[in-house]
Amino acid sequence: MGRYKKVSDDELLIEIRRLKNERPTYGYKRVTAMLNRERVGEGLKRLNKKRIYRIMDMHDLLQKKYPKRKTHEGTGKVMTLHSNTRWCSDAFELQCFNGEKVYVAFSLDCRDREAISFVARERNLAAEDIRSLMYHSVIKRFGDAKTENKIQWLTDRGTIYRATITRQAANELGLLTCYTAPYSPSSNGMAEAFVHTIKRDYAYLADLKDAKTTMKLLPEWFDDYNKIAPHSALNMLSPEEFRMTN
Repeated sequence: MGRYKKVSDDELLIEIRRLKNERPTYGYKRVTAMLNRERVGEGLKRLNKKRIYRIMDMHDLLQKKYPKRKTHEGTGKVMTLHSNTRWCSDAFELQCFNGEKVYVAFSLDCRDREAISFVARERNLAAEDIRSLMYHSVIKRFGDAKTENKIQWLTDRGTIYRATITRQAANELGLLTCYTAPYSPSSNGMAEAFVHTIKRDYAYLADLKDAKTTMKLLPEWFDDYNKIAPHSALNMLSPEEFRMTN
């Protein structure tokens, strides 16, 4: 006996395939969230994620599962109860097809997960770049070069984050620098997860032919992440949607 199937499943399958073509790294939960966002706008009934799972499973559209290998233990909880309590930051590099590299640093709110701001360079990042990142992050959130209350600025122990110019700028902007424990990068796991998301959902699917092309794509990726991409920790809302409803 075959699996249960609704008459309308074929029509829904077309929509699922369309989304998977646009966002091939999305699993059934995020596909469900994206479909429901469209249906709400059209006044249609929301879909159950179990139904989407069933259809995707029947047509081999589910994401492949790989065992997670945990290499080190975290040392604390990063997520906060309120926005603008703790921001985290990290840096990563993107390898272009022609051998060039783009170096990126970002700030992320540890409650609403918004990528507040970022800096990108075609060279190694310096402390001055982190100072610029902090300044634009504060301006973006407060419209002023000073936070309303002290906000923790959580990073790893890289030299660009521990430099005197970085710590001085943080103090002037109303940020309180704090660092992960030595040899424990997972203490900044939220930032690490964001890097993984950017690479998996955007960079690995893009034509990064050279640094110039990659630099132009970055604003689009950050904008999509903030405004559209569903996040499991935010009840499948995007960071912007979460901020508007909480």
